[in-house]
Amino acid sequence: MWLRAQRLDEVAPFGAGPEATCAAVEHLGYVQIDTIHVIERCHHQILYTRIPAYRREDLQRAQSVDKSVFEYWTHALSYVPTRDLRFYVRAMKAERRSNSAWFGTVKDAELRKVLARIRKHGALTIRDIEDDVLVEKHHAWASRKPSKRALQLAFYRGLVTVSARSGMLKTYELMHRHFGLERLPKAASEREILEYLLERALRSQGLVSLDSVCFMDAPRKAAMRRLIEAKVRRRQLVAVPVGNVAHWALPEALEAPANAEERVHILSPFDPLIAQRRRLKLFFGYEHRFEAYLPREKRVFGYFAQPVLVGDEIAAVIDLKTDRAKRRLQVQKWTWVSKRERVQRKRRIEEALHRFERFQLG
Repeated sequence: MWLRAQRLDEVAPFGAGPEATCAAVEHLGYVQIDTIHVIERCHHQILYTRIPAYRREDLQRAQSVDKSVFEYWTHALSYVPTRDLRFYVRAMKAERRSNSAWFGTVKDAELRKVLARIRKHGALTIRDIEDDVLVEKHHAWASRKPSKRALQLAFYRGLVTVSARSGMLKTYELMHRHFGLERLPKAASEREILEYLLERALRSQGLVSLDSVCFMDAPRKAAMRRLIEAKVRRRQLVAVPVGNVAHWALPEALEAPANAEERVHILSPFDPLIAQRRRLKLFFGYEHRFEAYLPREKRVFGYFAQPVLVGDEIAAVIDLKTDRAKRRLQVQKWTWVSKRERVQRKRRIEEALHRFERFQLG
C-alpha cells in the first residue's frame, strides 16, 4: 500500500516531460533537497526514480519558468508545490516574529540593504555581492559573507524565494515579483494546515501513523490525533494496526488492488520511502544507516549507501560513487540484506544500475 502511494509499483506513473515533474512533486507533497554530490543530488534522484525519462531541465523549468514548484522548509529544505504556498505562509510570518539564534547576527540594516539591491537591480546570487566585509564564521556551515545570512533570513521570512538553482548556487528574487503577486496569499489557519498535512500523508503514504503525518513536527501531534480520531468516528478513516503502532487509511485505499509486477529501484537515502527510518523498519524490517558523517571504521554499508528496493523488499544496500572524470558509476560496496533468491535479483539490480549510470552521466 505504501509502495503504491509512493508510486514505486509501476512504470512512469507521472508520464514524461516537464508536466511529470510538477505532477510528481504535487503527489509526493515535497521532494527533499540535499547538498551531497557523491552521486546525483537527491532531488534529481527522487524524481528520476518515479520518472524514468526525467531530465534535470524539467525541474529547472518547473521552478523558474512554469513556477509550479518553489523551495521551502518541510522537515528539511525541499521543493514543494506552488499550489500549496498558503500552507507555508504562517511559518514565514512566524519567522518574522522570531528571534532565532541562527539569524541573531543579521542586522536590520543588512537585511534592508540586500532587499533594496534585489528590488533595484533584480534577482541575484551570493556571488553577485562583492562589496561584503567578510567576518569570522560562528558555525562550520555558515558563510563569511553577512549578505548570505541576510538572504537566508529573507528566504525563511518569505520576502525572497529561490527563483533558479544551478547545483547549490541559488538565485534569489523578491517573492511577490517572482510569482507576480501583490502580496503573499492569506495564511492557512492551523486547522487547515492540519487537514493539509493529513491529506498529504494519506496521498503519499497510503497507510499513516501519527509519527508519519507529523514527521519532525512533534508539537502538532496532539491536535493531529484529535483530527484523526474525529475522522474515524465519521468513518472517513479506518484504523489499521501495524505491529504495535496505530495506523489509519482511507476506506477506498484499502480496496485498491496491488500491482503484482516486481520493480527494482535504487533509492536515495533521502527518498520519502527511506527518510522516515522507524517507519521503514516497521514496514520492511530494514534499518537504514546514513554513514557519511561516521568515521570509516564505523561504517557498515558505506559512505553514501543506497537501499535497493526489489518488489516489496529492501534486498541490498549498495555504496555508490560517480567517477565523473572516467564517466562511470562505481560500486564501492554491495551488501545483501535479504536472504531470498540472489542470482536473478543481482542481474536485475545490475540492469537498474546501468540505467542509473546513464542518467547520472547523461
